[in-house]
Amino acid sequence: MNSPERYRATYSFAPIDRLVRREFYIWGEAIERWKGEGLPDDYDQQNLFGFDPPGMVEAGLGMGWCEPPFVPGYEDKVVRDEGSTEIIQDSSGRWLRVFKGRRHGFMPDYIKHPVTSLKDWEEEVRPRLDAQDERRYARLDERCTAARVSQERDATMVRQGMVGGYMYLRALMGPEDLLYAFVDQPDLIHAMMRQWLEIMDAGLQRIQERVQLDELAIGEDICYNHGLLISPDMVREFLLPYYQQVVRSARARQKRHLYFYVDTDGWCVPAIPLYLEAGMEVMMPFEVASGCDVVQIGRQYPDLVMCGGIDKRVLAAGPDAIDAHLQHIIPPMLQRGGYIPMCDHGVPDDVSFENYMHYRRRMCEMDH
Repeated sequence: MNSPERYRATYSFAPIDRLVRREFYIWGEAIERWKGEGLPDDYDQQNLFGFDPPGMVEAGLGMGWCEPPFVPGYEDKVVRDEGSTEIIQDSSGRWLRVFKGRRHGFMPDYIKHPVTSLKDWEEEVRPRLDAQDERRYARLDERCTAARVSQERDATMVRQGMVGGYMYLRALMGPEDLLYAFVDQPDLIHAMMRQWLEIMDAGLQRIQERVQLDELAIGEDICYNHGLLISPDMVREFLLPYYQQVVRSARARQKRHLYFYVDTDGWCVPAIPLYLEAGMEVMMPFEVASGCDVVQIGRQYPDLVMCGGIDKRVLAAGPDAIDAHLQHIIPPMLQRGGYIPMCDHGVPDDVSFENYMHYRRRMCEMDH
């Protein structure tokens, strides 16, 4: 099987020659550490980790992932120097306190977010989310043409990612203020979600005029280590109607089957039935530190395509722990089908090069 065939078979629970070989992502800091431990500079060209060639390509429209797709974005600048830390404004209009010279690998202190009231939303923020702003689509023809050529020539799957509604709202208001707003400012929440719907639907329509999609993915992060951050009733009131409309419209615009993919960290099991109502068929990354066990969840939801579930902490613990972890997961999930093993988030820099190479070798020995 080639990569696109393996992806399609995995998504449809058809027979496969082996599991898809890929990774969620690897921290740049981990790569730098590994180079000091023997990783050659041309590791990509050697395919040292044994990854498959891409079986899926991006349609390429900027529709956000962790942040809203602002056009134009806010100015990225230093607001205040505090010595060892500084307050910066990022391209999403948020003020963050970060360590000077370091903006990755830790949780920043969020000082403020762009929306505090309906006035902020209407006057400053909403104009940056204009679905008809042609600057959004400046390179769309070029990118969709490349995706369509790959799809037609190699049967490659075509994917479009977009910011999920909860992630979008959280970036606009901040995690704490958003929770109050669901109760105190429901009209504002719905106004922002109507704009989310408009911009996502308009973008997908433009893409689908140029290429048919195989996967529509949202970055959501609506769970923490004890489950949903808002109640199921709030999900159904403020999120699901908008998701259902976007997915229904996108699927109606094409003949090719369109998979709906949800990415949320944390203990995701309480979210699964809700997102199934929205049309979800694929989910990731099943964070083990939050209690997710892909074997157990896979038995509970046998028709759900699952990606992730490999504990990033175990990769730092050494060969014996890695072997035991993979023995628990790979044989039953290989038999179940519909599974792509990946680290349950980015591979961090506490994982040694030796341990990661052991993990990749053992995975390739067990995945068929």
